[in-house]
Amino acid sequence: MTETPKPQDGPFDCDVLVVGAGFAGLYAVYAARRLGHSVVGIEAGEDVGGTWYWNRYPGARCDVESVDYSYSFDAELQRDWRWTERYATQPEILAYARHVADRFRLRRHYRFNERATAATFDETDAAWTVELASGDRVRARWVIFAAGSLSTPIKPDIPGIDDFAGEMLFTARWPEEPVSFEGKRVGLIGTGASGIQCTPIIAQSAAKLTVFQRSPNYSVPAFNRKIPDDEWAEIQASYHERRQRSFASGGGSPHEIDPREVWDIDEAEREALLEDGWKMGGVLFAKIFQGQTTDKNVNSLARDFAEKKIRAVLRDKSLADDLIPTDHAIGTKRICTDSGYFETFNRDNVELVNLRRDPITAIAESGVRTENGMHDLDMLIFATGFDAMTGTITRVDIRGPGGQSVAEAWSSGPKTLLGLMIPGFPNLFNITGPGSPSVLANMILGAEQHVNWALGLVSAAQQHGHTMVEARSDAADAWTAHVDAIAGNTLFTQAKSWYMGANVEGKKRTFMPYIGGFAAYIRECEQVRRDGYKGFVFGS
Repeated sequence: MTETPKPQDGPFDCDVLVVGAGFAGLYAVYAARRLGHSVVGIEAGEDVGGTWYWNRYPGARCDVESVDYSYSFDAELQRDWRWTERYATQPEILAYARHVADRFRLRRHYRFNERATAATFDETDAAWTVELASGDRVRARWVIFAAGSLSTPIKPDIPGIDDFAGEMLFTARWPEEPVSFEGKRVGLIGTGASGIQCTPIIAQSAAKLTVFQRSPNYSVPAFNRKIPDDEWAEIQASYHERRQRSFASGGGSPHEIDPREVWDIDEAEREALLEDGWKMGGVLFAKIFQGQTTDKNVNSLARDFAEKKIRAVLRDKSLADDLIPTDHAIGTKRICTDSGYFETFNRDNVELVNLRRDPITAIAESGVRTENGMHDLDMLIFATGFDAMTGTITRVDIRGPGGQSVAEAWSSGPKTLLGLMIPGFPNLFNITGPGSPSVLANMILGAEQHVNWALGLVSAAQQHGHTMVEARSDAADAWTAHVDAIAGNTLFTQAKSWYMGANVEGKKRTFMPYIGGFAAYIRECEQVRRDGYKGFVFGS
């Protein structure tokens, strides 16, 4: 049952309103309560978990090692929760989120099955009024928007999409009840992380699986395994040091890039390092050599190695040509993590349709029609991605005191100060959004750092009698230019990725995450704090 705390000052329902009950939202509620704030949480789902509540598709698995993709703020929590696998599956991650909510009694602060639809700021009272889909309103001094970077699924604009008579499913909104593929002709549109993870499982029981691929992606095997007791004991004994290395790293995990100039390493050792990196699995393969995502020649070492690995498991050379990307440097789109993805295309019941050669013309009642013919289906699954990093917050009609919405303010690309605040929108914090390391780092540790810094800013304002804090426009311009400049020195901006918003029709192409590294970002934030929150304006 939801408990709405009593406000501590003025005509408010709470001091802090938190939007979202994923890992960022749960920590925001915990941390705000610990500081004595009254808190109300809003969550569209029926329970906690965020991304891991909605994405229940078969094969869903995190691509960050589970011992790192977990909270660091409580040593007893770290000790008491036992991860079973190196890369945890969705059910285990969701169970962990629920365990945290139970342990710290966080659900009592939430209103579930509630979606924020609009918010307006009243300068007179220095208060946000947030409107909910139910018609209710919540009034708060501070709003922490923690709705996630990958929370707004894309329904593709394909003619006839609503005409399909069979089962239609979206990986990002998978049903709770079991889904059977047994004996069915299944079509899968999309070969990003979700499509790559569910393909091998669907193929095991489907009569036929047809994968419709627009853009091939690099994927590295997870080499997943159970964590034995002796290894778990070692992890526990060194957890504190592991966390220290993670916060001091580029990506929020304890793995570091080889510090040597790549051309100073002899060919045999380079090959051994690539093999070790491949066996680390997934995104870590992008972090073997210095310059791997800034220098095309260095990138080619990893790219050629990955292509040889992929071709080695595929029997059909022409199929390999279709499945191996040629349009981006490896690692400049997020490398996927799979369990037998490429091998699945060796099965007799699996077909790949290359949409660059044979595009979809329409979806019909009986299946998918491409230029070369009709694909009759019993089930159609969309793994078509998200309006990443900005889509969730811009779909809420959030208006600052000047009347401008966030969507309008970001029409030419997102502008933030430290990725945390948006000029023109006082007392509103956006967690792990554009302008922060976000999806390029460990999202749970990033959320902890973001929330702690934001609440530290709130405390500083209160200590000096201020009721408002806002990012200065020129400071946000400078930070956004800094984010752009760092990205421009890499190969990332040459890839048509969701980091750039390239997967959303009409979205401004701009590289959204801060790519300077997790540790460097933390140093930037701490310098701003030491300088008296330079770039932020306090008021009453």
